[in-house]
Amino acid sequence: MKVTFQAIENFILQYPIEHLCPKEQALFLDIETTGFTARSSNLYLIGCAYYSEGSWRVIQWMAENPSQQKDILDAFFSFAEKRSFLFHFNGNQFDLPYLTQKCAQLELPYSLDGFSGCDIYRRIFPYKAFLGLLNLKQKTIESFLSIDREDRFSGGELIAFYQDFVSHPTQETCDTLLLHNREDILGMLEILPILSYFDAFHESLTAQKVQANHYLDVNGNRRTELMIYATLAVPVPKEVSVQKEGIYARLSGDTLTLRVPVYEEELKYFYSNYKEYYYLPKEDMALHQSVGSFVDKDHRENATARNCYTRKHSAYLLEWDALFMPFFKRSYEDHDLFFELTDEMKRDREAFATYASHVLSHLASIGS
Repeated sequence: MKVTFQAIENFILQYPIEHLCPKEQALFLDIETTGFTARSSNLYLIGCAYYSEGSWRVIQWMAENPSQQKDILDAFFSFAEKRSFLFHFNGNQFDLPYLTQKCAQLELPYSLDGFSGCDIYRRIFPYKAFLGLLNLKQKTIESFLSIDREDRFSGGELIAFYQDFVSHPTQETCDTLLLHNREDILGMLEILPILSYFDAFHESLTAQKVQANHYLDVNGNRRTELMIYATLAVPVPKEVSVQKEGIYARLSGDTLTLRVPVYEEELKYFYSNYKEYYYLPKEDMALHQSVGSFVDKDHRENATARNCYTRKHSAYLLEWDALFMPFFKRSYEDHDLFFELTDEMKRDREAFATYASHVLSHLASIGS
């Protein structure tokens, strides 16, 4: 078994890892194997990054032949028992099940159940379209964040290198295998700021400024839009802007800028207990029976779910769940929900922060 240590000189983590765990408890994990299934392939390399004595370091355990798989597992679990939080990249799908199955195959008593963890891939997966990423390979995210690496091989390509190393061990082949794993580990540390986009959707926003803008559309009609400026809990590493369904969003540094349309029109509020209402056709509105009973029978009828409403002309904002109540609709069958932009809400920064998060989540759901 070959064991290597390396201090990462002058490296400063560009993400507040303390949001997830004390950095002394963090362990970044990546493994190299000769296949996808533990029973029919070999585990030949386990690499970890960890924080100790004021700096980040990398440790790697390499099986110089398949008979040393047990040795590197023993060494890894002995080392890992001092820490409690695992970071990995798509490890929920591959690394962690593989290690569990390999331990069972080799009749080793180890378990990963005691670890908390963060799968970087899974955390950022829902925001792939929002970030404009073609895929979520680690190297793609490194490129998105302008991170370069020396290693040019994929894990699959290195299987043949390892098989050659077992038969004809050379330092050059060994270095190639170690380099790939080390750069995957270092890459995880460097791409950790990608989690700030996850935080933008899940951490509380602070609304700083809200203003209405008026403009004329292409047909000369007067339109209104709302600009919301909010502070992000964690700054993002790269500016991202999205424009969909008439909504514009920009994440830049610690600032979210949102531009959403204001709908100035007449909408309907539908009463849910329509059996307690009358519908007045001439007035095109519903009245509760306690009041409507005084209306001439020729001018009223029993309300249905579709006509049990009252109408109101006002300024509205669109919502995609019933976040703000009461909600209004254009028609009974319409799926779009609106809430009134009241004078009270215009003074409520916390409500605008909640709405900004709501809009962001909707934008992320489009095309995901």
